[in-house]
Amino acid sequence: MTKFPYLRQDFLASIVVFLVAVPLCVGVAVASGVPAELGLITGIVGGLVTGLMRGSSLQVSGPAAGLTVLVFEAVSEFGVATLGVIVLMAGLLQLAMGFFGIGRWFRAISVSVVEGMLCGIGLVIIAGQIYAAAGLKAPESGLGKIAGLPGAFADAFGSTSALASLAIGAGTIAVIVLWKKLPKAVQSVPGALAAVVLATVASLAFSLPVTTVKVEGLLGVIQPPGAGAFGELATPAIWGTIIAFALIASAESLFSAAAVDRLHDGPRTEYNKEMIAQGAGNVVSGLLGALPMTAVIVRSSANVNAGAKTKASRVLHGVWLLLFAAAMPWALALIPIPALAGILVHAGFKLIPFRELAALWRSHKGEALILVVTAVSIVVVNMFEGVLIGLALSVAKTAWEASHVKLEIVDKGAGPIQVCLSGNATFLRLPKILDSLESLPQDRPVELNLSEVHHLDHAFRTALENWAERHSAVGTEPVRVTAA
Repeated sequence: MTKFPYLRQDFLASIVVFLVAVPLCVGVAVASGVPAELGLITGIVGGLVTGLMRGSSLQVSGPAAGLTVLVFEAVSEFGVATLGVIVLMAGLLQLAMGFFGIGRWFRAISVSVVEGMLCGIGLVIIAGQIYAAAGLKAPESGLGKIAGLPGAFADAFGSTSALASLAIGAGTIAVIVLWKKLPKAVQSVPGALAAVVLATVASLAFSLPVTTVKVEGLLGVIQPPGAGAFGELATPAIWGTIIAFALIASAESLFSAAAVDRLHDGPRTEYNKEMIAQGAGNVVSGLLGALPMTAVIVRSSANVNAGAKTKASRVLHGVWLLLFAAAMPWALALIPIPALAGILVHAGFKLIPFRELAALWRSHKGEALILVVTAVSIVVVNMFEGVLIGLALSVAKTAWEASHVKLEIVDKGAGPIQVCLSGNATFLRLPKILDSLESLPQDRPVELNLSEVHHLDHAFRTALENWAERHSAVGTEPVRVTAA
């Protein structure tokens, strides 16, 4: 026991994480448009491959709700057979970023962009899974999903099977929400698992006309990418998806790591090594034709709260997933799809940062605007371009705030007009400064003091030189400049 001093704590934690992971792995796979077993395979790889590697000792990896929108789009465009290649190449990109020390730079990404990304993903997940809960086909675009909801509800209320399906989905959400109000002893069983079990029992007991998960068997769904799938790499469009997978999965994993570090007093995350671990996991997932993985905050926080002390808990959770997938695939075929939709609707709501947005609006309205614009862009356009829009806005805002420049003009009525510039003089503030300089009397000499300017970019310097030349062209004394 001295070799494994925390074996008991890690063993018990691994059981809790396994029970949390099963419905989420299956639900994410179904929502992504792939066989349910592929979600379990990614969870297994997250435990047995990523779980064994260094990086963040207590966070748990697997298929994430945050990637369902991107995966569904990729499967719709390129097919399930090509998914493995996309995940494999994304994993190789993550490995490269980890080896070149780029992992820690993800900590520099604006929190507003990440929160906006999760908010946008959450909105699309909620809208899409409402259709799944009603047994209806969802429109392809995020905006179409939201706009079509009134019509979907109208269709559902005219169908007995759709109403039964919606009732299962709504009941699942209700159980998850109310489960937290039950005694602690009852809560030792995760709410999502309890909700799925109760939904399954109800659908069987009342013979409800709801669709259930299709089961193909663990070995039947493993499809290593073939030559045709690798041939898709010649298509430029696929590389945008690969880059999106790599960047979004990495950002989600490393922000999760930062959150998990705040939950425990153990070793801190080594960001570049965690990036390598995530990359290795995605390479293996890709070779098996499975879903992409990220570190998942729901499973990770469950792991910490259950008392895990070392990485053994997450490795063991992978073992339990493997045993379940191999020995009890029949259990998956009993699960109603609207129950999984209910789990993901609840997960989608948890991705929307209601409290953070309200706090941001009170203290940093610009950051709150970036969050909202990022979320709306993801819904209206798509995931990758929405994140790029958010990042561009964040960079623009930072550049604007960093370019503080102050202009002081002292005119004593006689002698030269004294002009003093201070701060960071960049092209972003140039129009306003030029307006002030060009309004100075043309028949008066000017002394321009730049000694307090910390940074003067090329555009600003050129504009000042041109203004000084114009001001002196009408016979006035040349503008005297005190250089920075």
